Amino acid sequence: MGKKPVGLVYSKGNSSGRNLCLTGSLDPALVRGKVVLCDRGTTARVEKGAVVRDAGGVGMILANTEASGEELVADSHLLPAVAVGRKVGDLIREYARSEPNPTAALVFGGTVLDIKPSPVVAPLSSRGPNMVTPQILKPDVIGPGVNILAAWSEAIGPTGLAKDSRKTMFNIMSGTSMSCPHISGLAALIKAAHPEWSPSAIKSALMTTAYTQDNTNSTLRDAADGSLSNPWAHGAGHVDPQKALSPGLVYDISTEEYITFLCSLGYTVDHVKTIVKRPNITCSTKFKDPGELNYPSFSVLFGGKRVVRYTRELTNVGPARSIYKVTVNGPSTVGISVRPKTLIFRSVGEKKRYTVTFVAKRGTSPMAKPEFGSIEWGNAQNQVKSPVSFSWSLM
Repeated sequence: MGKKPVGLVYSKGNSSGRNLCLTGSLDPALVRGKVVLCDRGTTARVEKGAVVRDAGGVGMILANTEASGEELVADSHLLPAVAVGRKVGDLIREYARSEPNPTAALVFGGTVLDIKPSPVVAPLSSRGPNMVTPQILKPDVIGPGVNILAAWSEAIGPTGLAKDSRKTMFNIMSGTSMSCPHISGLAALIKAAHPEWSPSAIKSALMTTAYTQDNTNSTLRDAADGSLSNPWAHGAGHVDPQKALSPGLVYDISTEEYITFLCSLGYTVDHVKTIVKRPNITCSTKFKDPGELNYPSFSVLFGGKRVVRYTRELTNVGPARSIYKVTVNGPSTVGISVRPKTLIFRSVGEKKRYTVTFVAKRGTSPMAKPEFGSIEWGNAQNQVKSPVSFSWSLM
């Protein structure tokens, strides 16, 4: 729209419909040839741009509110537009309301690299706790999923709106529909490098090598509110493709173990047969606790008990004669002990078991807030890290 400032439109009163740029809310006589400041929410972001354009506006500033925080999502708007977080949005709103003749210019400033902090957990990312099986920590990992340059069908315009007649083979997209292909592609990469690995081994490699610190060496942050993230938001962490190719150790799970897990969840035998497509299922073997599954993470639910104990099995996929020592991290309200503290693998493919015991300290309230920690097996070459969540009652 050029570098010359034009009038900026924003209601100085309490007209929420106009400030939200809802259909039919803008007066063309006031908007024509100007930039409109629109509050995010209620309707789709691209619909707001269409409303501004149809009213004669030449540009839009889409400002986040408290509900959307600092999350910024790019869209292929029908007119020049810029998205700003809540803090900047509040400053622009104050300027528009206090200045008699506010103006604005939308000028492309170039691509900005090395954004800090990065990465952050997107507000749209799936969250825990696991309400179906609380003894399994979810999510598993996070990956790139916001503002992704992706292939796009020319059957519909980049906004997805019927009035958008533009054609393009690429678009900027966000959501789990973007993070899923990233993780799937990494799984395919690992499978190509290690064709003998099971899906569980591949998942373990992605999880135990994931990172939980951003590019400022701080714990990952949650873009929903700017707070520090935790395993109920980022799981084991953000995937690291290079490290996942050589994880050192993996938590492998056989098909039979998964069937035992399903049988432990209260499904009928017929239900399990339908899920696993095997006719000879009897569910004669069950876990006492679904958390006994050889998963690469831990979700400890005390639920009135003071002691929870799990045994895990690690498979050496690194060099022979590898030695790993354990490091535990947890809240002051929980005692954590691991036996043995050292695992010695004399050959590739060798399996070793360890048992971890979690003890809730006396006097801890059943209503205590959830806490988090980790169990890490490491040596000079590899760090095999598992997140742990602690809950004292069902959510």
